Amino acid sequence: MSEEPRVPATVEADPTRPGGPEATEVVCLGESMVTFLPSRPGRLADVPAFTRTIGGAESNVACALAAAGHRVKWISRVGADGFGDHLVEAIGAYGVDTSGVRRDADGRPTGIYFRTATDRSTTAHEVAYYRAGSAASAMSPATMDRGDLWSGRVLHLSGITAALSDDCLALMRELAERREGRPPLSFDVNHRPALWREGSGPRSASRVLLDLARGADLVFVGDDEAAHLWDLHSPEAVREALPEPAVLVVKAGADGATAFVRDAATDTVTSVPALGVDVVAPVGAGDAFAAGFLSATLRGLPTGARLRHGHLTAAAVLTDAGDVCVPPARAHADRLAALDDAAWGALRLGPGWTSEAAAGAVRQEAVGTS
Repeated sequence: MSEEPRVPATVEADPTRPGGPEATEVVCLGESMVTFLPSRPGRLADVPAFTRTIGGAESNVACALAAAGHRVKWISRVGADGFGDHLVEAIGAYGVDTSGVRRDADGRPTGIYFRTATDRSTTAHEVAYYRAGSAASAMSPATMDRGDLWSGRVLHLSGITAALSDDCLALMRELAERREGRPPLSFDVNHRPALWREGSGPRSASRVLLDLARGADLVFVGDDEAAHLWDLHSPEAVREALPEPAVLVVKAGADGATAFVRDAATDTVTSVPALGVDVVAPVGAGDAFAAGFLSATLRGLPTGARLRHGHLTAAAVLTDAGDVCVPPARAHADRLAALDDAAWGALRLGPGWTSEAAAGAVRQEAVGTS
């Protein structure tokens, strides 16, 4: 019989996790890739040049959390190549502990991908992955150390890893098992149709991602993902299908997000509208939202503030061209998250709003609307 899920409403209060001022707060497991961003909008066939950066759902979360002042470890596998060097150095530069990253000794390369500048949800968006047979696809229960994975107060995963290989799926299923000693598990469904061979049965995306979510303590899922995967069309319907997680966050893009937090057998439901944002690039917002919500959770903030910090961190990446964001300074974010509902609803954030120079102007504008 599986044990009852532990409520990660205040994960900082879990006395069973490693303590001390230098203890790792969040461990993020997953593939990161060298990402090539287009120099201009248009089809991949028409883009003449690309800028190199980094991208990967779990490493995006790790970088945003580290930039926000948290102690974070990223665990993965990369190739013994220059792109692997770049990933480890770039992610480490955010303050992320990369000591858990392993180099592949069997010639598997570091994954790379190219994308267009258009919104992922539109038919014009193109992504060209070169990750089949990558070093990260060799992650498995045999190649990854459980003690390392369980070394933080929270373990963060996403559904992308389950799609990379049979070995990765086996690892994800093992980590999603409720067992003694496992830290609270944060799971972002992160459905990427291009990575899945769609079909029915136990290996389909809908079945796998639902099973993994049921094993987690905190789950993030987009309403579009829930509709596509499970034909669920409201936050309440998603909660009914996923009663196991102690915290469930259903994201609705520009319409905001809803969190279900279980206390004993009863849910407290909190909804917070999204911010007005002048979008530069609509990629990475889900990862940033998860980072903002996790950061506020680690700090023991109330649910509404967690959702607001998720929206603020998402706004930071939406107003930047890359997949990884540097979140606003904590004091700046806290002031914005504490605005009354009218001032929050009137906020509109554009490029550069997270900088110290812009922070005063944003706060002044928000005060003027309250």
